Amino acid sequence: MGISMAFKLALKSLSSSKMRSFLTMLGIIIGVAAVIILVSIVDGYKKTIVDKFESMGTNLLNVTVISRGSNRTVSFEDMLEFVDEAEYVQMVSPSTNVRASAKFGTETSSTTSVLGVSEDYDDMKLIEMKSGRFIQYMDCKNRSKNCVVGTYVENEYFGGNAVGKTLKLRGNTFTVIGVMEETADSAEGTDDDKIIIPYTLARSLGGSAFMGSYMFSVEDKNNADKGKEEIQNFLYKIFNNESNYNVTSMAAMVDTVNELVGTLQLILVGIAGISLLVGGIGIMNIMLVSVTERTREIGIRKSLGAKRKDILGQFVVEAATTSAVGGVIGIFLGIGASIVVSKAMDMVPVISVNAVAIAFSVSAMIGIAFGYFPAKKAAKLNPIEALRY
Repeated sequence: MGISMAFKLALKSLSSSKMRSFLTMLGIIIGVAAVIILVSIVDGYKKTIVDKFESMGTNLLNVTVISRGSNRTVSFEDMLEFVDEAEYVQMVSPSTNVRASAKFGTETSSTTSVLGVSEDYDDMKLIEMKSGRFIQYMDCKNRSKNCVVGTYVENEYFGGNAVGKTLKLRGNTFTVIGVMEETADSAEGTDDDKIIIPYTLARSLGGSAFMGSYMFSVEDKNNADKGKEEIQNFLYKIFNNESNYNVTSMAAMVDTVNELVGTLQLILVGIAGISLLVGGIGIMNIMLVSVTERTREIGIRKSLGAKRKDILGQFVVEAATTSAVGGVIGIFLGIGASIVVSKAMDMVPVISVNAVAIAFSVSAMIGIAFGYFPAKKAAKLNPIEALRY
């Protein structure tokens, strides 16, 4: 008997007892669906995190210099000279957070962050301007009290038209010269809720002449590690102590996230795979019952000339078909559930083709593996004893 004939018989056997067939496949259905759902959710979560990191710039390096009262220090001018001589590092800008509440007329914001940067910051962060212009070199040199704001600040405090208006930071009046493009739905506490001022003013507003935070950029994110090494070597020559500075690569952070999420994914898939194992045991039990119920049928087939391999093949194909059909149902259930759950969690649904293919393949192999023992038992039946059953 060929495989096609065995497959047709398997389908006929499944359709003859639909409820039992469904219960037999239930473990496989749940296992396949669970694998697809977990992989899709974790992939969607990973994509969300990675997109956030990449939006910050995977070609960026954040440097924190720690002042320990030593005579050795580094200035922004030193950083500029280093960039001019560096092979991989392209640009640098101070990134000084100012602890100051912004006042808009009679209103005061406690959530709006104030950041002091240089004129290269917009190129490094790929900032697009909605209106007006960004901070320029002369603003920094002349310590001009000009600022750039996000769309949340413009909409919340300036009625959607901020350019030319003023605000106050620690009693100093700043003129808004530009509004940045929206990047976070103009939500409070996001990058759209930000005020950017010249770094030369940020130092005086912060009450300290020391600048400890810088942002560097490399031309290609693939050279981020080389750029990081260049910066570390430069700072070590100044301080002779690695504890005086810290260099963080956004690209390295993305790699770490991918590695951690990948490990979590493997653990979750392993747990979900237990359902497939339970489903395989269920198939084996039902197939053993089926062999017992069809003992007389097996005896008739053997008496008509069916060989041991024909009986073995018939029951193995039947077990594999049961498992494969359960796998197909599990795939559709898993994809549908993944889309619903991802949208409920406000994530982009990511359906992994590899997860679908692997889950289906494993389900079919489980059917073959767990169906082999009952099939072997059927193939070994004595035809005379089977006919008497």
